[in-house]
Amino acid sequence: MALPIRRQDLVDSVAGALQHISHTHPADFLAHLAEAHAREASPAARNAMTQILLNSRMAATDRRPICQDTGIVNVLLEVGMDARWSGFDDGLEDAVNEGVRLAYRHPDNPLRASVVSDPLFGRPNTRDNTPAVIHARVVPGDALTVTVAAKGGGSENKARLAMLNPGDSVVDWVLRTVPELGAGWCPPGILGIGVGGTAEKAMQLAKESLMEPLDMLSLRAALRAGRVLTPEQALRVELHERVNALGIGAQGLGGLSTVLDVKLRTYPTHAAAKPVALIPNCAANRHARFTLDGHGPARFDAPPPAAWPDLAPAATDGRRVDLDTLTRDDIAQWRAGDTLLLNGRMLTGRDAAHRRIQDLLARGEPMPADFAGRVIYYVGPVDPVRNEAVGPAGPTTSTRMDGYTEMMLARGGLLAMVGKAERGPEAVAAIRRHRAAYLIAVGGAAYLVSQAIRSARVVAFEDLGMEAIYEFDVVDMPVTVAVDAQGGNVHEDGPARWRRAPAGAIGGIAIRGA
Repeated sequence: MALPIRRQDLVDSVAGALQHISHTHPADFLAHLAEAHAREASPAARNAMTQILLNSRMAATDRRPICQDTGIVNVLLEVGMDARWSGFDDGLEDAVNEGVRLAYRHPDNPLRASVVSDPLFGRPNTRDNTPAVIHARVVPGDALTVTVAAKGGGSENKARLAMLNPGDSVVDWVLRTVPELGAGWCPPGILGIGVGGTAEKAMQLAKESLMEPLDMLSLRAALRAGRVLTPEQALRVELHERVNALGIGAQGLGGLSTVLDVKLRTYPTHAAAKPVALIPNCAANRHARFTLDGHGPARFDAPPPAAWPDLAPAATDGRRVDLDTLTRDDIAQWRAGDTLLLNGRMLTGRDAAHRRIQDLLARGEPMPADFAGRVIYYVGPVDPVRNEAVGPAGPTTSTRMDGYTEMMLARGGLLAMVGKAERGPEAVAAIRRHRAAYLIAVGGAAYLVSQAIRSARVVAFEDLGMEAIYEFDVVDMPVTVAVDAQGGNVHEDGPARWRRAPAGAIGGIAIRGA
């Protein structure tokens, strides 16, 4: 008779999995990213991937988060119909959430709590990242198999769903959709595609496909060896080649690699329908799978050191900028694509802080801090441990602040903003109108970025936790000018320069009707 699965084993395994994936990339992801880095011809994109790979090794070594956004937890439970249970008086979901709570409150590696309990009104933070988003299905057997993922908001926000007609092309829809996602999902990463079922089934298929092992390198090798691919494999390779040919590149800077793999799952659907879902996964590729059969909790081993390519430390070349004496005349000399090394004091703030500032100004109240002549960093850092000034502190998606940009430039007197991904047309126009600038740091390199932050203190809105306004003192923090005072825009110029015609037929299989 099978041994009972103990509640504490599930709790400990979920907590262990979340801690592990917070700081350690899967080996298959590292292999695909290293290959893309080796063949990247765009200097800007290659530098971004260098930072992501260096950050990955550092995070795994020091057991600190790869990214400051440690995600919303997704869990798939495959419950054996003959399994025996011990201690689950409150059910499986309660045990899963206890594991999440333990992981995110771990004293040696606290993870950022990003979940709000009320999505519509007050949006208070639950402070422990619970509850997880949990799906379960009953399967044959007497074991419990668990897939755990931590999905960042920047990539999850780019999920898309379309109810296509049966004769519509999935390939054409994906190629129209991916450029619309911008760079906020932190490419290079993975595209998960679900086709069939109903609307919610297609979304679940896309999400589950992201947890599959990466195998695009082996599929491309099979093609070079003359092997014939299945129609599904050929469709995946075609999408991989054609999406990369769009030239979006790492961090949207323009380059050869936007996606490392394209995953695909399908399900039977209504004869009148073709539901298609697309969910990207960012460079913080975080997921693990384990099985419990009554023999204790799961173990999680790091990839061998050889999984990371041997790279030199990130280059620190660039124009040094003194943030404490910065002027608009200085900013006028910057051009889109320039590398800067920031030194001195900057303020921080993101969605909740900007919204609260807007409310204060609407009531005729003063700003909570003096932003005049300052630079703001869009960031929600992880709590520090030991001797850290701040925990991992990578940039957040800047487009979410577009609606506040005119306010912060005109009434706040900001000189520049630092974040990730592109800005919308209204924000770019405001930047040009006020002779300001928008800079980007590398998303997916949060622990590396945090090494440039020498001190941090809260100056306003302490109750907002990671969304409070901080003052950071930084030394040689590397950034790229994304939008300059004249309106030059690297997220437009870079992809346009690297856009190219895709490779020819894929595997000799006609799939354009897909």
